Amino acid sequence: MEMLHVVLRTLFFYFFVMICYRLMGKREIGQLGVVDLIVSILIAELIAISIENIKDSIFLTILPISLLVVLEILLAFISIKSRKIRTFIDGKPSLIICNGKINYNEMVKQRYSMDNLLLSLRQKEIKNIDDVEYAFLEPNGKLSVFKYNFLKFPSSYPMPLILDGSLQKKAIKHIKKNETWLKNILAAKGLEIKDIFYCFFKKNKLYIIRRNDLK
Repeated sequence: MEMLHVVLRTLFFYFFVMICYRLMGKREIGQLGVVDLIVSILIAELIAISIENIKDSIFLTILPISLLVVLEILLAFISIKSRKIRTFIDGKPSLIICNGKINYNEMVKQRYSMDNLLLSLRQKEIKNIDDVEYAFLEPNGKLSVFKYNFLKFPSSYPMPLILDGSLQKKAIKHIKKNETWLKNILAAKGLEIKDIFYCFFKKNKLYIIRRNDLK
């Protein structure tokens, strides 16, 4: 009888967790951020404890798991509405290679070693670092790589200067401009930083998407 209880609990939690992850959305299945990883670990621990302790009520496990799912959905919704909260929860991508040069300071800051970098490049079938023009360490820990073109002519990566009304100071510094330069351009168009949903700089041109353009 005890073995039957374990089997039934295992089957029940299998389908229960499947439903929970469907409710949390495909993003949680496809990639694990910090919050996603915490929720996944907690759910796994709660289920393991429940399967081992068959004398405890199954609702003592369903309740905290349901609470975690609601919290995950709520945080995902809030992070969509607020970039500051999204950045706090998920973090920002880090520029590891820029114009073919390795950013060692950023690697040290992110505790990302050369072994990690070379491993990620090998997994993308890149033999030589010299073939890479840009590489970003994403918040989920994956490395996004942009290779040089065939003739190795430098290309212009679209640097995001404003994201969801938030000024990206590092990006402005990277293109060797300043905040005054950007504000003057916006003022000439009758705009302020808070009016901008997305603004990026490419090939010496500024591209602007206003919040009103999305409505």
